[in-house]
Amino acid sequence: MPEISAATERRLRDAMERLLTGAAIRTDGRLIKENLYREAGVSRATMNRATAVMDEWARRVDGSQPRDREIESLRSSLADRAAQIKQLRERVSSLEAQLTIAATAIAELHVENQLLRGDDPSHNVTPMKRPNADSRRG
Repeated sequence: MPEISAATERRLRDAMERLLTGAAIRTDGRLIKENLYREAGVSRATMNRATAVMDEWARRVDGSQPRDREIESLRSSLADRAAQIKQLRERVSSLEAQLTIAATAIAELHVENQLLRGDDPSHNVTPMKRPNADSRRG
């Protein structure tokens, strides 16, 4: 099996570094072999002949991608935010219920105060005016 040139190995190693650091130029940055040979600008067969580079790739990639960790972090953050939103919605519902109870109590007290003052709007009784002293003499 023919070996690859030093220049090709350098291109593969440079491409590997760009992918591992998240600075891909020619690909979407996922840590897959297809992106490695495309990022390096070589064929898949040429990449497969670079056994030393492929061994290093296997060691360094180790099945976990930096973007996967970032996605997991974002998912975790999203789950935390969803739980927080749920708690806040429950709190808002509780406060709305308390507000309704308070408004009802205030309305009842208002009516009670009107009754105590004699300002009962539910009765259509108009107080009669007392005749004044001048009109009785007449």
